[in-house]
Amino acid sequence: MTQLAGQTGSEAAWDQQEIAGLTLAYGRHIELGGTLNLRDLGGYPAAGGGFVRWRTLLRSDALHKLDSAGLDTLSELGLRSVVDLRTELEAETAPSALDGLPVRHTHISILSGDMQSLPLELEAIYRYMVTECGDAIGIAISALCAVDAVPALVHCSAGKDRTGIVIALVLAMLGVPDQVIAADYALSSIYLDPDRTPAIGQVQASTGLGDELTPALLCSPPALILDTLAWVRAASGSVEGYLLEHGLRPEDLARLRTALIA
Repeated sequence: MTQLAGQTGSEAAWDQQEIAGLTLAYGRHIELGGTLNLRDLGGYPAAGGGFVRWRTLLRSDALHKLDSAGLDTLSELGLRSVVDLRTELEAETAPSALDGLPVRHTHISILSGDMQSLPLELEAIYRYMVTECGDAIGIAISALCAVDAVPALVHCSAGKDRTGIVIALVLAMLGVPDQVIAADYALSSIYLDPDRTPAIGQVQASTGLGDELTPALLCSPPALILDTLAWVRAASGSVEGYLLEHGLRPEDLARLRTALIA
């Protein structure tokens, strides 16, 4: 790790080459038929010198088009929990292919409440989620904290916004450097690039948003997730403080750290 001036310990910075090596590591992107943005969070450095365990926490887009071979692959991983962050309408429009697996299913919509006044603009949506939907975020993360909850998979429709916030908070709680969290978040721009994949059509269909879901809304600028973490810390003092304010207990977070860090 390359430490930059003015930063020490867990706040030390990583250079871009090191970060790219981490985020683009072999096995990070899991290519399964019917998915676009299925990724493993393994290998990221955590507080205390540990690393996030491979094949323990996965993030994904919608799973309604997952083929039988993909379903077999996820079964072979020993998946125990699935956390679905979509709205009821999304889940009805695109039922998950994992619904029949004998795993714990938690369906909690992160986009709750009145969003009609919000512009279809990522910063406004993200700020709304962390300020107005904290209890739902807490429920989603608490599902990962349950005894024997992992290996677990967290997903929404695109696998980048609601999933991105939940995963960013989990990784930050584990002590993964913000720069690494931001680089992982930014990977969605590769796999959801409408110029090289059928992403926009698939996500438009699964969300029910149609033409309202523009290419701009499929972007994942790293500065946005860094701002999101900053908003959380400004409001609650720390990411852990935010989670504790929204239903998590210290023992829940300790159990999740034990489960995810090698």
